[in-house]
Amino acid sequence: ALLPLLVTEGCPAPCTCQRGTVDCSSRHLRTDGLPAAFPSDATRIRLHDNRLSSIPAGLFDRLPVLQGVSLHGNPWACDCGLLYLRAWLLRQEHRGLYRNVTCSSPPGLRGRLVMYLAEEEVLSSCQYWYCDLAVLTQACLFLFVLLQAVLLVLVVVFLRRFHRLAEAARGGPEESSPAD
Repeated sequence: ALLPLLVTEGCPAPCTCQRGTVDCSSRHLRTDGLPAAFPSDATRIRLHDNRLSSIPAGLFDRLPVLQGVSLHGNPWACDCGLLYLRAWLLRQEHRGLYRNVTCSSPPGLRGRLVMYLAEEEVLSSCQYWYCDLAVLTQACLFLFVLLQAVLLVLVVVFLRRFHRLAEAARGGPEESSPAD
């Protein structure tokens, strides 16, 4: 429990830190290479000129003294992965943090400011593959239950035949046994 506290309070690799500013700019960072957390005393975070397409949900939420984040120069993918950043920027509107944070994809949103995208525009580009997976899972579950029902019927039929054979086997030797 102590280790995560030490990691979040120090300067995260590959960034440099000086007087409340965390500089992660121009490091060729991708979304999956971002630090998991920033120091809680960070006042400015520089993430510009990287290869970020989204920001992990909650990344900026536990930074009480944060005054600014530079995000320009990244290829933002304006899909479901950008919903957190868009919502965070909307909450920071009075700070002007939205300047030059523009979509690179999908093509229909390229060049648009993230801050001014309607939520429906972002959601329309989302692919809800898990809905397809749910339908497939339900179909498989139905087939599995159907197979179990068929197997149950076969077991019942087998047990009835076995019972008849057992009755016939019991009845046969008793009738043919010699009398004392």
